[in-house]
Amino acid sequence: MKENFDKYPKSWGLSKPDTNIDHRRVPNLRTLFKRKGILLPITKDPNDYVAGDLVTWMLPGNLPHIGIVIGSSSGDGNKPLIVHNIGSGSVIEDILFEYQITGHYRYYGTLT
Repeated sequence: MKENFDKYPKSWGLSKPDTNIDHRRVPNLRTLFKRKGILLPITKDPNDYVAGDLVTWMLPGNLPHIGIVIGSSSGDGNKPLIVHNIGSGSVIEDILFEYQITGHYRYYGTLT
């Protein structure tokens, strides 16, 4: 991000990266995954989401959020579960289609 600061959102009014928070900001992560990963289609088909995929959502109140698809399925076996942290530590939940999906990515590489 340091070398490509101009490619990242300017939502916070900063003139340089903030090493305390930038790596946790979902809009910054979305930018990184678009730049360095694979941008995948957003669909309603649970089979399109595989373990390791990164999914971003817009939660009520216009709050961006991110989670990782894991290799376990929902109770009905129809959807992959998501591991995410909404402020109380990491949890595994059946939330893939609970909120508006804003991004679907695969990332295999390094950050450089």
